Amino acid sequence: MLYEIYTDSACDIPEKLIKEHGIHQVYFYVSFDDENYMKEKLDINTIDYYNKMIDEGAFPKTSTPNVQDYLDAFTPTVAEGKGIICICLSGKLSGSHQAARTAKNTLLETYPEARIEVIESRMCTVEQGLLVLEAVRMRDAGLSFDQALTEINRILPTGRIFFTVGNLEYLKRGGRIGNVAYYAASALGIKPLIVMIDGEIFSSGIARNKKKALKKLLVNAADYFKKAGEDPNTYSFGVGKGVDSVEADELALQMKATFELKEDVPIWQIGSTVGTHTGPYPLGFGFVKKHDL
Repeated sequence: MLYEIYTDSACDIPEKLIKEHGIHQVYFYVSFDDENYMKEKLDINTIDYYNKMIDEGAFPKTSTPNVQDYLDAFTPTVAEGKGIICICLSGKLSGSHQAARTAKNTLLETYPEARIEVIESRMCTVEQGLLVLEAVRMRDAGLSFDQALTEINRILPTGRIFFTVGNLEYLKRGGRIGNVAYYAASALGIKPLIVMIDGEIFSSGIARNKKKALKKLLVNAADYFKKAGEDPNTYSFGVGKGVDSVEADELALQMKATFELKEDVPIWQIGSTVGTHTGPYPLGFGFVKKHDL
């Protein structure tokens, strides 16, 4: 059967690629005052969002797409008799996938023969986006609905994100780190090394500055490939950035050299949903295994 690929806006795939590949995107909401919520990327530009955080010292909040958002997005495709594969942000970070599943169950009452699969990716930002693009490649290569599901679930555990942030204040406010880790890092003025595995973030070490932090992250990622016995060229890579464009360019070049990649590493803008929890200065990279290599 024909099927469409859906995801939530935490995937951070550039809008050009969203349109080019016919990906359906359901948007998160962001707010600076707990009252007025805006759809990220639609109602507020991501750079304007970061600048407001920097200029005003603002600490915004996010809200997941609701059930009605998913119903509105899913219904036209289901009514056409097409299947849906929806890849959502990690359930350990958000309830987006649960809203999508509730919408699925609601639609099945009216369209009992519909094929709707909601996948809780255990990923976010660039890593999630790369998985979505792999799903697109499967669809475009002619894999059936069931074949695509099998392949998505097979490569899903191979994904990783390695990143650092300007400071830990936003992660602390979002409940992503404990007070002890926050105060220790703040007192020392160090940069944390963070890795996301199976939907959760973990410490991967510390460094004295961002340059050293990124160098260590590359070493940690290289160690991952060595231990896994994997060729980096069988993976898709992407750099995710907040407002640090120059450093992102340098990181992409360093990655290509470190992993001896044949292709250039794309650079994506980390959106408001993830940026709310990292602050305006996140920088790192993600990867996931290509389904056909």
